Amino acid sequence: MQNPFSREDTRRASKPRASRGDGGRGAKRTGHRSQSAWQSRDKASDKARANRARASREHKPSRLSVLINHWWDRLLTSVTHREFGSAVELYSSGRTTRDYIWNSAGLAAWGGEFPLLTIIVTQLVGVKAAGMFSMAYVTGMMLMYLGNYGARTFQVSDVNEEQSFAAYQIQRFLTCLVMAAVGWLWCVVHGYGREMVTICTGVFGFRMMDALSDVYEGRLQQQDKLYLAGISVALRSAASLVVCTVVLFLTRNLGWASMGLLVSSVVTFLLGTLPLALLETPKSRKPQLVEIREIFVQCFPTAAALFLYAVIDNMPKFAMEGALSYDNQLYYNAIYFPAHAIIMTVGFIYKPQLVRLANVWADPSARRRFDVIIFAVLGLTAGITAIVAVFMGLIGIRIMSFFYGVDFSQFTDIVYAMIISGGFAAAIDFLYQIITVLRQQEAVTRLYLMGFAISVPVSYGLVHFFDLHGAVYASLVTMGVLIVLLSIEYITIRRHA
Repeated sequence: MQNPFSREDTRRASKPRASRGDGGRGAKRTGHRSQSAWQSRDKASDKARANRARASREHKPSRLSVLINHWWDRLLTSVTHREFGSAVELYSSGRTTRDYIWNSAGLAAWGGEFPLLTIIVTQLVGVKAAGMFSMAYVTGMMLMYLGNYGARTFQVSDVNEEQSFAAYQIQRFLTCLVMAAVGWLWCVVHGYGREMVTICTGVFGFRMMDALSDVYEGRLQQQDKLYLAGISVALRSAASLVVCTVVLFLTRNLGWASMGLLVSSVVTFLLGTLPLALLETPKSRKPQLVEIREIFVQCFPTAAALFLYAVIDNMPKFAMEGALSYDNQLYYNAIYFPAHAIIMTVGFIYKPQLVRLANVWADPSARRRFDVIIFAVLGLTAGITAIVAVFMGLIGIRIMSFFYGVDFSQFTDIVYAMIISGGFAAAIDFLYQIITVLRQQEAVTRLYLMGFAISVPVSYGLVHFFDLHGAVYASLVTMGVLIVLLSIEYITIRRHA
């Protein structure tokens, strides 16, 4: 078969060359064909480069995968060479904006986990099971105060490291053991069945890991790396939420899903929280027995006060457990979540500044500035409470009804009562933190003992007469008494400072 290009070449060769008289039109045609060939080659080259760039982008790992791979390599290297405590710190301190962002993200994930889980449990296994889960979760939160032992604020405000971090760790391991023992005793005393015991085991263990992680996150905050602590909390909360949801969706077994909370918290602690604190903070000196004893002694008033407060806060729920069905536990906690949002939001604002507040108080010339900060936060708390009340009145109650599949419009009056109680609780928590910064924890314990003495008859009495409504009103009355007592105590402390 004859090549067509050969015929074209033959025809081209048989034609006479253009003379000078034809204006060089043949030469122009030849130059045009040559230019077109070069343009075709350029286009092909550009296309090849574009394809290579596209392939490079497709194979380039994402920023998240690079970060995970880098952390995993660093973790394995540190474990292999035993470099914990002596490794080079890669993340800087003093990042105020980053502190706020990640601490807020961590607190939001931590605070939003319970509401989301109750919604998921309600939708997948029903209202009664959700009530059982809520009761276990609330009890676990109360027990967590035993594990924390009120040491977080004391630890992060120990700016001169009078007690070693190793001493804080040992003390926290001991309190977590006490927490586990009390959780087991709680189940025995209440005579829970097998299903409830399994749920409590998973939830109590999950909260115990929260308490254990807290001492390492406190170390990060003490070293002015609060954003890393926030990342740790967010990771643990997100992982536990996902694992619990997936297990519950696949099995419809609430006990197994609760155990999923425990397993996920252990994994995130071992792979995230623990190595992060050891790699990104200075190596601790060896602990001394006197330091551990000092932490127990110094933090006991705060631990007692916090545990008493947890009991006071949950007393209406305990009063309901024996008198009302478990579905009322779900209703109460659902109504409580807007109030909890107030507490969390106020915490977003002031908790990242506890170390700085301690430094402000340490300067006698800045005491007036300290008072201004206190009044500003309390005023902001009142404003946030009002905003939440307006939101719930406009669309909030309807949103709750949609997600839970329950008509909460029948509880409108106690929703507003609970929001006011939440505003009081946020102010109580803030004043407690401030009094602790002032190293006057003993006074708080005395006040909470008074509050506990009031909460028992008020809660059981009002629940007996008014059922669910009585539980909410009991919360409002008790929190109202506590905020008055704490305000008087702070004013007294300031006058004698």
